[in-house]
Amino acid sequence: MKKRQFIKSLGLGLGMAPVLGFTHTTKNHIEPEILLPKKLKPGDKVGLISPSAATADRMEFTFAREALEALGLKVVEGRYLSGRRGHLAGSDAERAADLNEMFGNKNIKAVVCIRGGSGAARILPLIDYALIRKNPKPILGYSDITALHNAINAQTGLITFHGPNGSGSWNSFNANQFRNVFFGSGDRITYENEKEETDDLVVKKNRIRTIHPGKAEGVLVGGNLTVLTALAGSPYLPDFKNKILFLEDIGEEPYRIDRMMSTLMLMGVFKDIKGFVFGQCTDCDPGGGYGNLTLDQIFDDYLLPHKIPAFRGAMIGHVPKQFLLPFGAKMAMNAGKGILETREALFQ
Repeated sequence: MKKRQFIKSLGLGLGMAPVLGFTHTTKNHIEPEILLPKKLKPGDKVGLISPSAATADRMEFTFAREALEALGLKVVEGRYLSGRRGHLAGSDAERAADLNEMFGNKNIKAVVCIRGGSGAARILPLIDYALIRKNPKPILGYSDITALHNAINAQTGLITFHGPNGSGSWNSFNANQFRNVFFGSGDRITYENEKEETDDLVVKKNRIRTIHPGKAEGVLVGGNLTVLTALAGSPYLPDFKNKILFLEDIGEEPYRIDRMMSTLMLMGVFKDIKGFVFGQCTDCDPGGGYGNLTLDQIFDDYLLPHKIPAFRGAMIGHVPKQFLLPFGAKMAMNAGKGILETREALFQ
C-alpha cells in the first residue's frame, strides 16, 4: 500500500535530526542473539492486525481473510482491526494491544499485518518485547511494517518476515513464496528475480543491475527507506555492523532518496555493512526544478567508495510480485548474479 504523503515529509525530518544521537545509541547497543520463531503449518491460527493506517474499504478485511484461508490457515481478527482514529487504525494503545495480545495468545501461531501506510512507529514504545521473546512466532508485512521489523529485531533478535501484507497481492508467485518459506522443508531458500521472456531479443523486464560485484554474507536487515531513516536516533534500529542491508521505497523523487541515503551515510551505515540490495523504487520519477541526480548516480555516490557487493532491481517493495524475506536471518548474496540465499534454518 502507498504510504501517506505527509509521513514522508514530516517523518523524514524527524528521522534526520538526531543523527549524532543515533551513532551514540548504536555503538552502545547490545545486539541480541538470533531468535528463531516457531514453525507455522497448515491449519494453524494466525492473528490479523492493523498496526499502522486504517482500512477504509471493508472488502479489504474480506480479501485478507480469504487469502489467508486459501493458504490453509485459520484467521483470528484483532479486537481493534477495524478501528479508526484519524488516519490510524485506532489509538496507539489499541494497535499495540492487538500486537501484544497476538504474541501472548498461545493458540495464535503467526501474526499478519493487514496493511502499511503510516503510524507503526508510534506504537514501538508500547510493544511488550519481553513477551515476544517468550513467545517467538512469525510476523509478516512490509512498507510501514518496517518499523516493527527493525524494532522487534533490535529488541529481541527475532527473525521476522518482510513480505505481502494481508490485503495485498496474493498472486501465484507470492502464494508460492509463502508456502515455500513457511510450509517448506526448511532447506536453503534462494531469492532470484523471475525472468519473463518476451519476443524481444534481450530480456528487459525484472533485470538486476550490479552496482559493485562480489559476494557477501551477513544478517539481513532493512526495509522501507523512508520508514527506516525516520527511526534514526531511537533504540529501535539494529546495529548495522557486518549486515546485509536491503531497501525499497515508493513515491519518492530522486532528491529525497539522495537525502535519505545521505542520512544513512552520516550514520556510518555504509562503512559498517557487508552488502547492499535495493529492490524497487516504485513511482520515483523526478519532478520539475533544476534537474535531478539519477538513482544510478545516487547509489554509485554512496556505495562505490566502500567497494561492497551491491545490486539493485530485486523483487522487493511495492510491486505485485515480491520476495518474502526473513528479516534478521543469516543470508548470502551474489551481487553479480543478483541472488540472495538463506544460510541457516529460519525456524525452531
